[in-house]
Amino acid sequence: MAALLGALWPAGALAQKAEHSAGIGSVLRSVNRSFGANVVAPIADVLFFDLIFWDNGTEGEAKLPFIVFWLIAGATFFTLRFGFINLRAFRHAWVVTTGHYDKPGDPGEVTHFQALSSALSATVGLGNIAGVAVAVGVGGPGAVFWMIVAGFLGMSSKFAECTLGQLYRETSDDGHILGGPMRYLQRGLSEVGLPRLGRFLAVLFAVMCIGGSLGGGNMFQANQSYAQVALVLPFFSGGWGSLAFGMILATLVGLVIIGGIRRIGRVAGVVVPSMVAIYLTAGLFIIVTNADQVGPAFTKIFGEALEPQAGLGGVLGVLVTGFRRAAFSNEAGVGSASIAHSAAATDEPVREGIVALLEPFIDAILVCTMTGLVVVITEAYASGTEEGVLMTSKAFATVLPWFPKVLSLAVFLFAFSTMISWSYYGERCWTYLFGAETSIIYKFVFLLCVVLGSVLKLGNVIDFSDLMILGMSFPNILGVYILSGKVSRELKSYWTRYRTGQMQPER
Repeated sequence: MAALLGALWPAGALAQKAEHSAGIGSVLRSVNRSFGANVVAPIADVLFFDLIFWDNGTEGEAKLPFIVFWLIAGATFFTLRFGFINLRAFRHAWVVTTGHYDKPGDPGEVTHFQALSSALSATVGLGNIAGVAVAVGVGGPGAVFWMIVAGFLGMSSKFAECTLGQLYRETSDDGHILGGPMRYLQRGLSEVGLPRLGRFLAVLFAVMCIGGSLGGGNMFQANQSYAQVALVLPFFSGGWGSLAFGMILATLVGLVIIGGIRRIGRVAGVVVPSMVAIYLTAGLFIIVTNADQVGPAFTKIFGEALEPQAGLGGVLGVLVTGFRRAAFSNEAGVGSASIAHSAAATDEPVREGIVALLEPFIDAILVCTMTGLVVVITEAYASGTEEGVLMTSKAFATVLPWFPKVLSLAVFLFAFSTMISWSYYGERCWTYLFGAETSIIYKFVFLLCVVLGSVLKLGNVIDFSDLMILGMSFPNILGVYILSGKVSRELKSYWTRYRTGQMQPER
């Protein structure tokens, strides 16, 4: 390669190119330091306040960040409040998703399947590929167990928020569906005599969602997809390479997001199922070829999740890591998915909530477990030299040496699909705050962040992503808790009609 470059460019030009690369590297490091010190750290002090503060500084101290406790408490409450809806409606959810209850003329913009695909495209992706590796790297194999638990409980949170998204959705003058937490927080809490609280929580959610769309739904995706692509395509290595990658990705994203939820739903309906199938097939192959290691891997996962000798601090540390990464992966309790599900064509809000509960199952219980097993079986986490998507890539490569190339394509498409869905979430919140006529400003900022995510370091990107996405759960879970009585009444009515045969599938 050096000889080829020498033939194409004079030595002076090469020296000048290297000098420019060093210059841009210095600028990027400066931006990264400033981003961490002035944006990430202050917000983290609030959201990650340690509720077990009395043992701070002691050896083996236990830590339970406020926002992680909030997610656990909310998901557990909703699971009990709605009578384990995550179990009893599971089969019905699959029937609805496959189109058996779709009726022509139902109000909405997309089908049940397209709504589920759009929401899944925002969750199934790098959170499952890179996020699981991050969890195992930080918390050990036991973190996978808590990610599964979080996914199971999160199915109930997703049901509640997406049901409310349908109940309080509105139609704009141009015929587009407007829904999501910013709608049901304001209108729903106003109905129960809390209009000021509802408005405050709606605005807070919208601000956090915009931040989440730019962080976890954008910069983290660009960052990790660049890391994997640069691994197999050295052309993109270095400061200028990351910049070029970011600009290419931003262009592709821009071509889709101008079409709104209909185009996003069509693209997601193709990309998500195919990429999940490829990824799960490769993971299953590794598990089958290492069948004798599956039992010990599960023993390690369950054992290290609840290992008594680790003490309370050790167990809580693994639990917190698992729930934190699970929230970033499946977004249950965060409220974002209700924005996509509110656009589904149906006259039964509860039905779409039931469809939505499949998301954490597919995301956390299927895909995340697959990644966790592969990483634990291959012991790719043991060296501690790789992080995020590179650890997952190493795990697959131990059995399928060629798979990092396929994974690069999968990572790129997963990141792409996540970005287009999160751009819709952020845009809906932006228009809620500033009006539809200003949405072009948001889209420009979103595409700029695609480029920034490609060049910033993982640490600050993932921290900022966690803060914004986890932060969305505070106003959302509080509002859903207050409105849970309404959801319960709607569920009781729907389930009675379903069980007594008053509603029949269309085909």
